[in-house]
Amino acid sequence: MSLHRHPRLRLGLLLSAPMLWLGLAYLGALAALFVTAFWHTDVFTGKVVTDWSLDNFATLFSDSVYRTITFRTVGIALLVTVIDAVIAFPMAYAMAKLASPRTQRILVIAVMTPLWASYLVKGYAWRTMLSGNGVLHWLLDPFGLDSPGYGIAATVITLSYLWLPYMILPIYAGLERLPESMVDVSGDLGARSFRTFRSVILPLTFPAVVAGSIFTFSLSLGDYIAVKIVGGTSQMLGNVVYDNIGAANNLPFAATVATVPVVIMLLYLAAVRRTGALDNI
Repeated sequence: MSLHRHPRLRLGLLLSAPMLWLGLAYLGALAALFVTAFWHTDVFTGKVVTDWSLDNFATLFSDSVYRTITFRTVGIALLVTVIDAVIAFPMAYAMAKLASPRTQRILVIAVMTPLWASYLVKGYAWRTMLSGNGVLHWLLDPFGLDSPGYGIAATVITLSYLWLPYMILPIYAGLERLPESMVDVSGDLGARSFRTFRSVILPLTFPAVVAGSIFTFSLSLGDYIAVKIVGGTSQMLGNVVYDNIGAANNLPFAATVATVPVVIMLLYLAAVRRTGALDNI
């Protein structure tokens, strides 16, 4: 009876177990990551020394190689986000405003279907298509062009394909909530299609676009598998973390590098919080 009379107490008890697990598994892991970043590895024994220092951060920011990798990673993540937004918006608009209800359901399933396939299968499929004798070479050869091969361009193409559904679905949800009356009023007031898009549709759905960008940007920022498959000799921050955990056996430095994407995403979330994008996730 006491729980029945106190719904907040009942809700608190129901959420206590998952919140405790979240605190231990996620926030605890992040805390351990930040702490480990201030330790270092003994060069002779290879063991982690728990003496606190800023040597790892000094190495990370002073070495031009790591700075280049950081800028490259952020640049790739931004470019993937822009490409996905440009491709996703007209697709989402057609799904939300032009298709019939039955066709909408079919298109939503079609957009989600690639998410059910293995990441590695999709990655290696693009490796095959981007190879010197792959599908892209066969399609572009009659025009005197060639496949981009393996490298940064291939990484951007592959990541754009992998994360495109995460951009389409939030924009589709935002457009579906857009009142048809506002578009009709814009047309009645004499606005052309582009003016209606620029002044009505885009501002009202911008939080949904930003919500999609949170997924595409963060997923690209932390990716290291796609660049291994199609990136050639290119590296991203995820590859540096992976290499220092494995071959280099330098866990503290790997933790230091891993803090960079975390900090970047925290700054990005803080910047977009006022747009209302977090309400669309």
